[in-house]
Amino acid sequence: MFQKIIKRGGRRSSGKAPDDGAGVIPQVVTVNHASRAAAPAAEPPAPPPPPPLEALPLFRDVAACDRPALFVRKLQACHAGLGDAAETERKRATLAELVEFVQAGTGRMTDAAQEALVGMVAAFAFRCLPPAAHESGGDNGDPEEEEPYLDPSWPLLQLVYDLLLRYVVSSETDTKVAKRYIDHAFVLRLLDLFDSEDPREREYLKTILHRIYGKFMVYRPFIRKAISNIFYRFVYETERHSGIGELLEILGSIINGFALPMKEEHKLFLARALMPLHRPRWLSLYHQQLTYCVTQFVEKDGKLAEGVIRGLLRCWPLTNCQKEVLFLGELEEVLEVTQPAEFQKCMVPLFRQIARCLNSSHFQVAERALFLWNSDHIVGLIAQNRAAILPIIFGALERNIRCHWNQTVNGLTGNIRKMFLDMDAELFEECQRRYADAEAKTDALREQRELTWKKLEAAAAAESTTGGMVCVS
Repeated sequence: MFQKIIKRGGRRSSGKAPDDGAGVIPQVVTVNHASRAAAPAAEPPAPPPPPPLEALPLFRDVAACDRPALFVRKLQACHAGLGDAAETERKRATLAELVEFVQAGTGRMTDAAQEALVGMVAAFAFRCLPPAAHESGGDNGDPEEEEPYLDPSWPLLQLVYDLLLRYVVSSETDTKVAKRYIDHAFVLRLLDLFDSEDPREREYLKTILHRIYGKFMVYRPFIRKAISNIFYRFVYETERHSGIGELLEILGSIINGFALPMKEEHKLFLARALMPLHRPRWLSLYHQQLTYCVTQFVEKDGKLAEGVIRGLLRCWPLTNCQKEVLFLGELEEVLEVTQPAEFQKCMVPLFRQIARCLNSSHFQVAERALFLWNSDHIVGLIAQNRAAILPIIFGALERNIRCHWNQTVNGLTGNIRKMFLDMDAELFEECQRRYADAEAKTDALREQRELTWKKLEAAAAAESTTGGMVCVS
């Protein structure tokens, strides 16, 4: 899931970071969401033009002892905003030289150099994001159809992010010193930028945050708590955020590294932060990453399977067929790693929902539910518990055979019906007999209701003719 951890050089981390490390979870973590600023009421006065970039020598043209001071001067010179095309090009060349200098690993940075580097990154990256498409054009737009926004300042911003990345991953960077500059406030503002609509920026942010999580072990509980807060605001307030998928990709790698036995904190994160992410309307934008995270939890601790399955049933969409297809796909992946003991605890409500999906008039939902029987592991779980499962879904299978409009659904249903017949002919015949009796009772009740209505209609007609009261027995 977590692809291209390092762009443009470097090696990918193992993905199995050790669990937590030191650190105390702060009582309150507040994520700053001010980067998505509202449109101003009036046009602010135009800022003064930035001063021209100071002409500084190249690193190779000065003595090694003078390079740290030159490094700081070049960083300070890059603080100025964008100028004309020539000025922007000079700044781009300076930033590229700084990236190359850090990547070369010429020795441990001085405190002044680290402070200047982080300060320059903050001056460039921590900015007000432009209004999102749904903020300027209404909330009814489909984010899947929106054109991705490409930041015009990206050529410079990419180099700034690249410089920060090289600094974080460098073996010469001492975390005890770096914590003075990459502090909680810096991490929170970095997380705030995940709402950027530029996918290139989110990709870099994902890589940088993952590296910070791996290197600054004391920040790990804090980062997880801050990501939880972003999810809470997304689910319960806005339902629109551009970076949920990237944050889930980071979490997929983090969850993969959780130590066993799993801490109660992590189980609560699954129940309170991840499972509610199934509720928003635009689930499809990040469902693949969410499924990976949930499945990782179940693989780590099989006892979580029951809670995950019941959580999916509580969030099950009632009117959105596309979301139902996604839920069925995730359900299959969870069942693939579910053990028989956990399966038995939730199989009755689970297969009641599957039976409803089998009879869905939307053929993709019915077809996706029938595909569950393509998994050998799931078929094995069903076979072990067929006495409880077949009576629940037998009626749905029969109704599909008789009256479902889609031929593919009819064919798949016939295959599963035959599978149950071969599995346990005696149980199948018993279910068939019970279904026939239930159908007979249903027909009798329907005939009785029709007869009652006819009597009522006749009584009403007689009353209108005679003008008196007529009793209907």
